[in-house]
Amino acid sequence: MAPAMAETAPEQGVIAIKQLSYQDWQPGLQRVHVNAPSIYALAPLDAHWSLEGSFVRDGVSGASPRHHSAISSASHMDDQRHAGDLKLTHYDDRQAWAIGGAWSNEHDYKSRTLSAEWRLSSEDNNRTWNIGLARSNDSIGSSDDDTLHEHRGTWQLLAGVTQAVSALDLVQLNLGANWGRGYFSDPYKFPDIRPRSRNQYTALLRWNHHIEPLQATLRTSWRFYDDSFGVRAHTLEAAWVQPLGERWSVTPTLRYTTQSAARFYKDPVYDPVLGEPFPPGFDGQHPTSADQRLSAFGALTGGLRVDWRVDAQWKLDLNYERYEQRSGWRAGGNGSPGLATFSARWWQFGLSRSF
Repeated sequence: MAPAMAETAPEQGVIAIKQLSYQDWQPGLQRVHVNAPSIYALAPLDAHWSLEGSFVRDGVSGASPRHHSAISSASHMDDQRHAGDLKLTHYDDRQAWAIGGAWSNEHDYKSRTLSAEWRLSSEDNNRTWNIGLARSNDSIGSSDDDTLHEHRGTWQLLAGVTQAVSALDLVQLNLGANWGRGYFSDPYKFPDIRPRSRNQYTALLRWNHHIEPLQATLRTSWRFYDDSFGVRAHTLEAAWVQPLGERWSVTPTLRYTTQSAARFYKDPVYDPVLGEPFPPGFDGQHPTSADQRLSAFGALTGGLRVDWRVDAQWKLDLNYERYEQRSGWRAGGNGSPGLATFSARWWQFGLSRSF
């Protein structure tokens, strides 16, 4: 979360490379592995302009469930994704505006996004308002069905305020909304029939508090999510940023998420006549899904980040996180029954240089 401040162009440029490794699994089964190198660059053009952009190449392999936690020998996947974005920003004394674009290509999925944003700082530079608007257009296909040529369009709106409430405290509130129309079903999880519209709403509240005696910062956040599928989720997160001398810092993080199931999610109970994977009363017309991501569950994530400022220009960082999802960890009610525990871990190495 950036502090509230006057809108000035960056004085230095930055180039950074990242290497991400992700792996998820269920008991006795290694599922999806992702290897994703990326590069980011920020360049000030003059006193009022800057240009920034990034590029990532994902290599995805492994086995993805057909329904619930079921894996077939035919479900192995091996895919690559190339994605990038570019943003041009103009700075005035108390405001800044930006326009940007993003793209993502896979063999069965393509996405294009255009965006615009505006920020305004108060006269004392203790408050910053921001608003952003974006439009995404996606094309969806399937390696298993050459006849599938679907599309989806989404409008995205984000508005928020950042306020320095004291010399030691910074608070931020962001409200977001997405309105999507088109194809939302998963072509690789049969049967999976979802409504052809999805409205999503989020509220994010952050509070950063600096503890002067320890020269440390406590970062906390709460995120609320609600959508027209019936999914409702809360996420609580806390991170402790602890400098160790002038060049090192460590940041342990803990995050908890609890989620309700989509209205059309079906537990692993199958029709007595049609059998697996069809839910009772399946007719192929009404929305139904066995996607575990739409189930009711709770999840815990623990992580640790280490940063090292090598000198005035060079920085190194290493981040590791471990995630576990269980239906029994859902708060405020029972989670979806009959699902295997889902686990994941990811680490990321970064190197950046200022110029």
